[in-house]
Amino acid sequence: MKKANIKRMLAFVVLSLVLVGFIGFVEKQTLYKTFQGTEINIEGVSGVYFVEDDEITKILNEAFPELKPGLMLDEVPMKEIETRLLGHPFVRTVEAMLGQKGILNLSISQHQPIARIAQPMAADGYITTEGKVIPTSTSYTSRVLILEGDYAEILMDKGNISTDMPELMDLITFITEDEFWNAQITELEVNSRDNIRLFQQVGRQVIEFGDAHDIANKFDRIAVFYKEILPRKGWNAYHRVSVKFKDQIVCE
Repeated sequence: MKKANIKRMLAFVVLSLVLVGFIGFVEKQTLYKTFQGTEINIEGVSGVYFVEDDEITKILNEAFPELKPGLMLDEVPMKEIETRLLGHPFVRTVEAMLGQKGILNLSISQHQPIARIAQPMAADGYITTEGKVIPTSTSYTSRVLILEGDYAEILMDKGNISTDMPELMDLITFITEDEFWNAQITELEVNSRDNIRLFQQVGRQVIEFGDAHDIANKFDRIAVFYKEILPRKGWNAYHRVSVKFKDQIVCE
């Protein structure tokens, strides 16, 4: 009798453990099939974040109020979330992925400002590395090349420098990617497609660049002005330097 009781007791214990394990397994599997939260990973631009986690969370809460723990994973609107976040002016790309534990992982890259269009009578705008014009950020100011002038304001309204004046985008890229010129040239005055003027960090001369073609050759001539003419005449000898005519340097 004792052996029979012991066997029954052992069987009961084993069944109880199996039942507890099964319930835990089911609960765990159910957990993994429901939304449990969001993890946001934003790629910074030179250590600067124009988009912050709190801002993304606010957008999600307002646009997707149903996105709460317990929502079935197949009901999480992945594409809609990506599309909504891409509407943020500083968001360049969004990749949404659901992890095994029900966590929505958002990988976000930002647009990188390369220049800034300054308008005296309206809001400024950044030009991204792709040529897209986006609003400035209320959180951060990026120190970049400044563009002013009537035609710069027209390009601001059009919204894409690469499409509407690709040669200007080539000029901006040339300046910003060169260590010396990036430090020396602080502003472009874009009055028309063929009337661009450069302003310097050091030196009072206005450099008449003309159009945004033959860029490397024109900067070679500006370099000649710096290396050969200024050492002999002095930094303040001229107020205007023109390289807009082919193979010429005009100093006045």
